[in-house]
Amino acid sequence: MSSGRIRVAGPGELGAGEKERWRALRAASEAPRNPFMEPEFTEAVGRVRPGARVAVVYEGPEPAGFLPYERGPLGQGRAVGLGVSDAQGAILRPGLDLETGALLKACSVSSFAFDNLEAEQRLFVRYAAEEHATYVIDVEKGYETYESVLRTQSPKFLKTTLAKERKLRRQAGELRFVFDERDPTALRTLMAWKSAQYRRTGRRDRFAQEWITRLVGRLARTRAPECSGTLSVLYAGERPVAAHFGLRSASVLACWFPAYDPEFAKFSPGLVLHLRMAEAAAAAGVGMLDLGRGTAAYKDALKTGELPVYEGAVTRPGAGAALHWLSREPARRAHRFVRGRPRLASLAARALKGAARLRRT
Repeated sequence: MSSGRIRVAGPGELGAGEKERWRALRAASEAPRNPFMEPEFTEAVGRVRPGARVAVVYEGPEPAGFLPYERGPLGQGRAVGLGVSDAQGAILRPGLDLETGALLKACSVSSFAFDNLEAEQRLFVRYAAEEHATYVIDVEKGYETYESVLRTQSPKFLKTTLAKERKLRRQAGELRFVFDERDPTALRTLMAWKSAQYRRTGRRDRFAQEWITRLVGRLARTRAPECSGTLSVLYAGERPVAAHFGLRSASVLACWFPAYDPEFAKFSPGLVLHLRMAEAAAAAGVGMLDLGRGTAAYKDALKTGELPVYEGAVTRPGAGAALHWLSREPARRAHRFVRGRPRLASLAARALKGAARLRRT
């Protein structure tokens, strides 16, 4: 390993110079400037997750790399915010030569697990077990260009969505879209919708986990050039009908928690919201909306492309590596088996919804 010492600190213990160096290294990266990779996100996670740490790799007196991570009670490591973070990895000087075993040892972890590792993460990509697609919307050339792409790529979808938008306006009142809403009531409404959606579909309610609720609340108040909490709301009259909370850098809007009022489902307000988000993002100079990994019909209709992200883990030899394998690999293999069989995946989704309905009765 050609680097010098490695200092491990809590996210809130980084100095102003270290955070500026982090941002400079990130700006020099080939990857899109995803706000999940900025120091503000890691610092917010550190406020709600006591195991959050940052390994600072020095070359002489200057930091040459940063690895944000979380250390579990048994010494297992994971990407910071794993489970909710949509971009993960290390922030390194281009060409920095690191040895993963020595890095993990310095971090006092037996493993480093990830599920949304960026493609440019050469230090960790070779340890990936699976590759996934994250869906993106390119608005670099403006919203009109994006809409023209949709007219060619998804003409029925665009025509139907715009017609539903007009119908919603006629039946529910004048539509108003706010790209960066600061009303905390609107955020609470979104979280309630999303929790209900999770329960309806049989999925684990993320907002039932206190740390996620606290993290979103903290990020909603975060205002930094490359990591700003952004709540977008579509109103019909004065009533919110769809909303989204995500993180925005100067060039990327990371889409995170979208939801809508089920009472207005026939108007597809969530799709209308995404079109207006794309329009507002383009007007603000944002070039890309990252819809995240995971297949969904709305993503297929909205996307202009895909980027690879990776899931897996790097481990150090020993009992910790075995513990990591036992805790994660069987479930990962089961999920991969189901995903590779569309009919089985469809049956599993219906089973989850059925179980959710039984729980509500």
